[in-house]
Amino acid sequence: MSSRFFATGSDSESESSSESEEQTVVQAKSTVTAKVFAFSDDEEETKRVVRSAKDKRFEELQNVIKQLRNHKKIKDISKVLETFEDLTKALQKSQKVIEKEGGVPRFYIRALVELEDFINETWEDREGRKKLNKVNSKALTTMRQKLRKYNRDFEADIASYRENPDAGEEQEAAEDDRDRSDSESDDENEAPREKKKPAAPAEAADMKSQFLKGGDSEGSDDSDLDWPSDSDSESSDSSEPEGGYTNMAAKFLKKTTAAEEAAKAARKAEKKERKAREQRREEEERELEEGEWTEVQRGAPMAMEKPKMFAKGTEINHAVVLKKLNEILAARGKKGTDRSEQIMLLAELRRISEENNLGLGMTVKILFNIIASIFDYNPNIATCMKDEMWAKCITYITELMDILTDNENIFVGANVLEESEAIETEPFRVRGCILSVMERADEEFIKMLQACDAHSTEYVERLKDEKKIEVLVVRLQKYLEERGTSQEICRVYLRRIEHVYYKYDYEHYKSANLVRKTEEEKEEGGEKDGESEGKDGEVTPQEKGGEEAKDMVDGEKKEKTAVIMDKLCKYIYAKDTTDRIRTRAILCHIYHHALHGRWYEARDLMLMSHLQDTIQHSDVPTQILYNRTMVQLGLCAFRYGNIKDAHNALLDIQSGGRAKELLAQGLLMQRNVERDPEREKIEKRRQMPFHMHINLELLECVYLVSAMLLEIPYMAAHEFDARRRMISKSFHHQLRVSERQPLVGPPESMREHVVAASKAMKIGDWRACRDYIINEKMNGKVWDLFPEAEKVRELISRKIQEESLRTYLFTYSAIYDSLCLVTLSEMFELDGPVVHSIISKMIINEELAASWDEPTQTVVMHRSEPTRLQNLALQLSDKLANLVDNNERILEVKQGTSAFYTRQGEGRFGRQGKERHHQGKERQQGQSGYHQQQGRQYQGQRRDRGDRDRDHHQGYSRQQDRW
Repeated sequence: MSSRFFATGSDSESESSSESEEQTVVQAKSTVTAKVFAFSDDEEETKRVVRSAKDKRFEELQNVIKQLRNHKKIKDISKVLETFEDLTKALQKSQKVIEKEGGVPRFYIRALVELEDFINETWEDREGRKKLNKVNSKALTTMRQKLRKYNRDFEADIASYRENPDAGEEQEAAEDDRDRSDSESDDENEAPREKKKPAAPAEAADMKSQFLKGGDSEGSDDSDLDWPSDSDSESSDSSEPEGGYTNMAAKFLKKTTAAEEAAKAARKAEKKERKAREQRREEEERELEEGEWTEVQRGAPMAMEKPKMFAKGTEINHAVVLKKLNEILAARGKKGTDRSEQIMLLAELRRISEENNLGLGMTVKILFNIIASIFDYNPNIATCMKDEMWAKCITYITELMDILTDNENIFVGANVLEESEAIETEPFRVRGCILSVMERADEEFIKMLQACDAHSTEYVERLKDEKKIEVLVVRLQKYLEERGTSQEICRVYLRRIEHVYYKYDYEHYKSANLVRKTEEEKEEGGEKDGESEGKDGEVTPQEKGGEEAKDMVDGEKKEKTAVIMDKLCKYIYAKDTTDRIRTRAILCHIYHHALHGRWYEARDLMLMSHLQDTIQHSDVPTQILYNRTMVQLGLCAFRYGNIKDAHNALLDIQSGGRAKELLAQGLLMQRNVERDPEREKIEKRRQMPFHMHINLELLECVYLVSAMLLEIPYMAAHEFDARRRMISKSFHHQLRVSERQPLVGPPESMREHVVAASKAMKIGDWRACRDYIINEKMNGKVWDLFPEAEKVRELISRKIQEESLRTYLFTYSAIYDSLCLVTLSEMFELDGPVVHSIISKMIINEELAASWDEPTQTVVMHRSEPTRLQNLALQLSDKLANLVDNNERILEVKQGTSAFYTRQGEGRFGRQGKERHHQGKERQQGQSGYHQQQGRQYQGQRRDRGDRDRDHHQGYSRQQDRW
């Protein structure tokens, strides 16, 4: 097929051929258009509109904002995050248009403000955040951070929008109208400008082709036609002019003039003004009818009207109010019941009752139901009460206590039946238990403390409410002491005890210091001169100050805590019929004694109660209280200088590495262990509030120091004992970890300080040991947390000196023939009687083979102990004997000769063979002369002593029985 561009003919031929081809193309187009005309009623083509770059970009932004709002409505945070990222990308694409326009469009700023408000509301709604799934929760955090960072670039625009959010709405509406009119004018300009002459009626068949040819060639190529539907055609037929249309294009093209646009804008303005006038008139009518109205912000809840409890003209009496009360309570717990509305209805019913003077009985009954409704407001037992509900609850409980304490003619109790209630006449009898209400409020207070961040000001503010709880408990205690049963009194006493037992009495500490200072001043004054005794019948200022301080301790302070605890606990010991209340009271009493340094009282009460034998049968909260009590008992023993008792008391808590969990001070994250969600919720409800925690680092330090003071002398005494056991596994673990390190630097943590002190004590360097344990860093971390910190530091220093002396004697006794008492006292800076006492105890307990030479004040060592070489030989012989026995057993198993042991005189392993075998072992292990006899005697003594020590360290319970 040849192309016309490569034809060899003349120019005229090419022109004629091109004209013929154009005619064929036009004919083909006319046939296609004819088909379109034939089916125009069934098919409708879209109108092509030419828009500017600004319209395109802004429409893209508005579409993304519309998607963003849809996602916000359904709270799909992950989709909100994705759409926000798309929005930022769309804004970057529109950057050139925005620079031409002179700034970011106002609708974009409005979208950012709405999104920021939505994210903040979702973040502040804690209950809603807990219900979000994992994806939305993570997306919320990411979205919050990104939005904060992104909005920094639009701070000025956002601030101006927040100041006057409605300022740009009229401007935006005017811009929309202007854009719409511009687009319409563009449509008009696209219409054909040049029209052909009107066709004759005979040429009606060619109108369609004439319409296509009419107008400019560019317009006919670029524009499409918008054909009306049937209804539009009917309406257009009715609106045709009398002479009809001379051209089909005139019929279908839109005609608009400037006058029509002005009239249209005037009609819109008039309509808007008329609507504003109607709104103002309606507002004025409402103000005249119902008073003034207050404008609320968008999204704020509307003020609810007070519900109408009774119809007009209804006589308010007890029966009507009771009936209404039962109607309100009947909806309690049902699905769809508004709990806040129920509380409001009960409060309104109480107001109506008081206005009509229905008596205190009705008021008390309604108050009980209001408090119960407040407790039911939060159906989830795992979450705490809201702040506003908590404030209402405390207010209503206080009002109820005021009514009950001021009126003796009101009797309340859980045993009062509804049929026997007396609300109308005195004495009033109302069903309800004020003690149960108080216990539930106390539990809710603990849950609120558990839900707060322990290191925030919110926790401190919430903790201030404990004073209100204590005041209510004291008032309830006085009320029940007059009217309650013994069991109810025991329950309220236990509530009072649980609010007192863990608090240290600093007034007692100050008073004790005052007594000690006055006594020291008195002694110093007596040493200086003998005039301190005063004249006859006179009292010196020092004696007077000491008596005043003792009076303060014995009178004022004891009545606050010690005597109060003693009084409450003894009543429970005598009157309680349940084991749980008595057990918890005993543990709280022991805890309080130990906290204030009364070691012997706490120890005797623990031993007499025998709780260590039965505590495993108690409930979990009681077991947690037992663990806390044992820890406090161990700390008290440490402060008192009883290192062995302190170690035994803390052993069970610290040995497993689960002190945090056993004391209910947090949950341990275990590897490769999945927690059951329900069980985890239960464990979280058992956690102790932060202000009741025991410092775990202090606890571990006391345990390790106690283990060091026991373990290091024991290791020195049993250095060559093959059956040496460990007193503290955790302490040995810390030593092994330190030994594995290739390079040991200066200690930094608390554990490293204790390990370094242990190494110094091994070689008898007590000064280095003391410096590692007592220094500024350890004082700040541990020792300053004790009430009498200086006294504890002096005690630890003295114990380190004594145990270092014992370790020194165990390690180097084989080297010396005798040791001078004065030399030892100077070396360890101990008094002579103290050194004499320590060495005498070691001799009596057969730990040191020596004797005193009293005239010369020396310790004479006896050569009954084997030397180092002899000890190594004994160990080698034992190991060889064990090796031979193991080889013989293996041989028996292989050859099947185990039956020969039971025969007498047969084979190698008969009676005679066994005797010869054991004699040979004795010859291998024996030593000649004095050393053999003394070595066996010493080894037997060491084994007996090891058995005694093992029995001594079996556990705290056996030690308690020995007490």
